[in-house]
Amino acid sequence: MKVVSIVGMAGAGKSEVARVFERNGFSRMRFGDITDEEIKRRGLPLNEENERYIRQQLRKEHGMAAYAKLNLPKIDALLKASDVVIDGLYSWEEYTLLKSRYGDNFHVIAVWASPKTRYRRLAERQSRPLTAEEAASRDTAELENTNKGGPIAMADFTIINESSLENLRIETEKVLSALDEQDNQTRCR
Repeated sequence: MKVVSIVGMAGAGKSEVARVFERNGFSRMRFGDITDEEIKRRGLPLNEENERYIRQQLRKEHGMAAYAKLNLPKIDALLKASDVVIDGLYSWEEYTLLKSRYGDNFHVIAVWASPKTRYRRLAERQSRPLTAEEAASRDTAELENTNKGGPIAMADFTIINESSLENLRIETEKVLSALDEQDNQTRCR
């Protein structure tokens, strides 16, 4: 069974890539759901300020691998039925925890888009929109405080998402095919 994690900055297209995997038989989970659930549990409004506060609190309490640690039971349960795609990988520590647990069955896909493209997308999105200032602030916080650059640098595949949604889906299908080919080669050895 495979565990595939999608990493990238906000607005790069991670969720769309994860949906393509889901349509191809993967069980999909979003690491950020833990943040949303905690915000709701505390009765706070869902916004960037509260999301950041909760993310920081969870990492203070559980360490920098918090989201991977907290989601391990769910990942393992999902793996009993299918491959798993994780929408969102936030830190180097999460990467190393998942890599040590799942070894060669763990794959990372980086989705990249320029800040200009991402900020436009984030301002236009229906769920959890961000202003350009909020998006830039989030970028800085993620790069400086969560070690997000490491998983992006160590990705097994990188998808450039500067054009259409259709092109993103085509590129994602290519990655799926490459992962299937790797599995076939491994089984033939």
